[in-house]
Amino acid sequence: MLSSRFSPYHVPLFAAKYAWLHLRRKPLLVHFEVTMRCNARCDFCDYWKTPASEKASELKSFADAARFFDPLMVCFTGGEPLLRRDLEDLVAAVSGAVRLKYITLITHGAMLTAERARSLWEAGINQFSISLDFLDERHDRARGIPGLAARILDAVPRLRDDGIDNVRFNTVIKDENLEHVMDIVRAAHGLGIGVGFSTYTDMKNGNPTHFPRPDRLALVDSVVTALLAFKRKHRGVITSSDWYLRQIPRYFRGELRDPCASGLRTIHIDPRGFVRRCPDFPPDVHWSEFRPYSKIDCNACFYACRGEAQAPLTLSRVRDVVA
Repeated sequence: MLSSRFSPYHVPLFAAKYAWLHLRRKPLLVHFEVTMRCNARCDFCDYWKTPASEKASELKSFADAARFFDPLMVCFTGGEPLLRRDLEDLVAAVSGAVRLKYITLITHGAMLTAERARSLWEAGINQFSISLDFLDERHDRARGIPGLAARILDAVPRLRDDGIDNVRFNTVIKDENLEHVMDIVRAAHGLGIGVGFSTYTDMKNGNPTHFPRPDRLALVDSVVTALLAFKRKHRGVITSSDWYLRQIPRYFRGELRDPCASGLRTIHIDPRGFVRRCPDFPPDVHWSEFRPYSKIDCNACFYACRGEAQAPLTLSRVRDVVA
């Protein structure tokens, strides 16, 4: 979903840059992991265990790396990026370093006030992506932050009222929320925002408890069917590609056998400036010494950053982006 800052004029420019980066074997999307610290307590992730002392080693600027890669898309993530008090400076520097780009921010939303969102929007953020797996206190318990879901649902209209017109929920499909995925979609529709999906994996800390159980895989099929039907009827709400959604049941059944292209179309740069092909892989080299990765035989995850990077560039995919 492009914000009002973009016009149809930008679409061919984005397409041209996409083709140019692809031909040069350069990443289309660069994730800047600006911190590994987090104040949530998710049981599927250990970022909250990162010691506060790690703050001292976090880069003060990612602009040189952004200039080096010149990506089409930039994502600020973590950890929880809003823990960085200098986040606006980081965003503004990266925005100034890349001429044609689309900048997103992924956050758990606990600290996303209308005032902070406005300052980040003015610094160059084009899209806020807020993690939301339930609409009620079940989300609070999963993230270890009391009142989180209500806080998010209260903040979104405030952002919209302030002219921030590109907000989406980022929902992880897992066993516990299969019956509630469509509730989140309908809530997003009612709020006038989008929702994108990713799939659960235990790669972060080896916790497999949130994978859909074998006897619920038929429900996964039904959820995907419902998502595709809603997407056809209400354009611009579900931002995940049709291709990605259709692969979700295959992933949960263990049927994916495709080589993973992580590190080719998308990379992650950690708080010290080291490159990782995937958020759950160890760092390899400093960004200044980067060499293109090769595909690997790994299907341990089907994160959206992996699946959407592999999605065919079809007319429907273009519509997903510009809707």
